[in-house]
Amino acid sequence: MLTRCELLYTSFSTPLFQRSKMQSNQSLQAALCTALPLLAVFALLFWHPASQAQDNLDLRRALAGPDRDVADFMRDEVRRPAEVLSFLGIGSGMTVLDVYAAGGYYTFILSKAVGPNGTVYAQNTSRGLRFKEDRQDITQGEALANKIRDGRLNNVQQLIGPLGELDLAAESVDAILLMQTLHDSYNGNPTRALNLLNNLKRYLKPGGVIGISDHVGSAGRDNADLHRMEIQQAVTLAEEAGFIVQPSELLRNPADDHSRSIFDPRLARNTDRFLLRLIKPDQ
Repeated sequence: MLTRCELLYTSFSTPLFQRSKMQSNQSLQAALCTALPLLAVFALLFWHPASQAQDNLDLRRALAGPDRDVADFMRDEVRRPAEVLSFLGIGSGMTVLDVYAAGGYYTFILSKAVGPNGTVYAQNTSRGLRFKEDRQDITQGEALANKIRDGRLNNVQQLIGPLGELDLAAESVDAILLMQTLHDSYNGNPTRALNLLNNLKRYLKPGGVIGISDHVGSAGRDNADLHRMEIQQAVTLAEEAGFIVQPSELLRNPADDHSRSIFDPRLARNTDRFLLRLIKPDQ
């Protein structure tokens, strides 16, 4: 009769080995028996697939709800916000800063993701709030206010002012989003972009993350005019600011023409974008 440990070995290994080989491989059985308790503890401590899957499902349902702007919903296929937040590790109960929130596309999403026990700070400048919302006859400030009201985003607080002057305590934020705007700082003045990341780092808790996405540019082109930047420029900048950088291919689009402006209607907003997870070291 097989022992419990041998049965466990059999159930784990059936897809990989023939049964006759399993029965004869006593050393591997013994090693697995020793490792299984440790693996179980590791799973309990660090692996929560069911809760993560439920959070993702709940977020997807919220993003498809009637209280959301239809124009924002139509952007989701390209922007893939639920997958982006999963990659960044943003979830229930967190405090998140939405940098240059503009009309609040990500503000709404973050509000639903962190839930009633979390907080979202939507940062804009006074000048930025007066800009026209994309393809709408209202300002970005009005668009954001509408989202907060219609979506009942009670966990959202607006912060109006430059990033270096916000009424926000140091090391008080779990995560920060900087979406499709880093190129504006970098192409005009790389030092200004470095200062931006250093300012954001000050607000992050140790171990906190910054999510950066931007339009991919090619070397040798006028990326300032095209509103793009090279991936390595962003990676180098983040490393200079002292972050650990983890890249993702989630938003890449090989069909994009890097010689075109991101506003070119032929691209239909579906540009090639990089996604980076910047981690603030504990020390």
